[in-house]
Amino acid sequence: MAKTSRKTRRILSFACSFIAIGLAALVGGSASGDDRHFGFFFIPGNLVVSRSVYDNNPNNVTVGETLPPNCTTGCVAAVNDGTYPQVWNNNLVDGSFGITSKIFLDQITPFGFRLGSIEVPNSSEFWFPSGQEGLVTSFSSKSELALNLSTDRRSLTFMGYVSPIDALDVSNANTPGEVDPTNPVSESVYRAVAKLDRDSWFQSTATNAYSGNNGRAAIFNSDANVFYTAGNAGNGSNPQPDGIILGAGAQLISPEDIPLSAQVPGTPTPYASFNVTELGDKADKIGKDDNFRGLTIFNNVVYYTKGSGGNGVNTVYFVDTTGTACPKGVGLPASGAALPTSPLSYNLATLQTTGLPSNMCILSGFPTSLAKLTTPAPRFPFGIWFANANTLFVADEGDGVFADAATSTTAGLQKWIFNTSTSTWQLAYVLQNGLGLGVPYTVPGYPTGSNPATGKPWAPETDGLRNITGIAHWDGTVTIYAITSTVSGNGDQGADPNKLVAITDNLAATTLPASESFRTVRSAGFGEVLRGVSRTPDDDHGF
Repeated sequence: MAKTSRKTRRILSFACSFIAIGLAALVGGSASGDDRHFGFFFIPGNLVVSRSVYDNNPNNVTVGETLPPNCTTGCVAAVNDGTYPQVWNNNLVDGSFGITSKIFLDQITPFGFRLGSIEVPNSSEFWFPSGQEGLVTSFSSKSELALNLSTDRRSLTFMGYVSPIDALDVSNANTPGEVDPTNPVSESVYRAVAKLDRDSWFQSTATNAYSGNNGRAAIFNSDANVFYTAGNAGNGSNPQPDGIILGAGAQLISPEDIPLSAQVPGTPTPYASFNVTELGDKADKIGKDDNFRGLTIFNNVVYYTKGSGGNGVNTVYFVDTTGTACPKGVGLPASGAALPTSPLSYNLATLQTTGLPSNMCILSGFPTSLAKLTTPAPRFPFGIWFANANTLFVADEGDGVFADAATSTTAGLQKWIFNTSTSTWQLAYVLQNGLGLGVPYTVPGYPTGSNPATGKPWAPETDGLRNITGIAHWDGTVTIYAITSTVSGNGDQGADPNKLVAITDNLAATTLPASESFRTVRSAGFGEVLRGVSRTPDDDHGF
């Protein structure tokens, strides 16, 4: 049989995808256990955006209700019912406050036209008539639902919670296997990694990692059959239990092929860690140096970012599998390094005093100053995308301070260029034009004026960028797609309707081009948030 060309396979893929979308609209997807097929095909060259929609039900919370749920000490009373957006004023009295909501994955063209959506299986009657729990997100948790392609580009991955919708404070709950008795949120909920392939087969794997906090991103290594994940752990007192320390940061998780209801996850398995003592600094709170957000793989190296919390260093990291790349905590990936395939070896007897062994490096040229310092000005890196071996784009989400949004010089999209003569990465410029940093925008149906609970305007303002992806073009330019962060008078700014924006940059430029500007691709509506963005799966194997 003659081999079909790449172009022919793409044409067939487009045709079959549109047919599949039409069939899905007519008959819906099929389901069996936790492997599900949606009757929906991703089209190569498009984008996938993760979003969540709040179930705007006043009964989700009752004024005067005890928070956190089942609280016995240090309890507070809810100040607003479940009506959006006022419900998030409860975050002002309960620092763990959150409500779970449905996850949607939208396939859109690069220009923003939506081709179709997948509702991730959840506890609604449509998916689980018996009431069995599905996969959800915490609506106002802004660091969740990053989307990443697998190493073979054939599937998408993201993280969520094994919980029903409309559950309270799940994002700070313990996991069932790693309970911190000092956590004010007493309930226990598994986190889970979800994988969705090009042909829309869905499968999820539960984990005890990220107890007390949230899993944020995942990438599937198709050759080693493991997930690399990013997140944070802990919501209790110091010192933290061993399982909380082990369940933070960079985790290695083996996929399951049985229903979620039958899975019994074991102890978390960290595969990478960083400690500020590698830089000569005094030790921080054990485990909190690994409060990771962004995650990517480039040239067989796993990269992370840290951009929140008062411990550690907010910067860009990579996992060193050779043990030779950074004897003092800063360096460059070693040539020929392999992707990690096994967990860290650690001494449980010294975990509380020295933490996990360090096998990560700060990427040479990126900040090394502690996050708690105010000089130099702190940065808040989130998503990262390599255009090539010498060009790295880093999203900075801003500091979340209402008064700083319009004046930040580092928030937005940072372009870093590798200097081959000094073997360091250098910041070339920060793309901000068109973002409208610190400029209020209108959301239909949103309240006007100020929120009495905060004294600040309800109207959101863009503060920076979170998750990103990019497309390289034949003319030497790249288009970066990014999810915005916001500031506002909302009791929890993570619940603000935000945007998907895009900008095209000339890769050869080393100084800020005056003509480059962001454009809005999509805007979230009332009771809706956008979280992750990725290219569609594309295995280049045809049908």
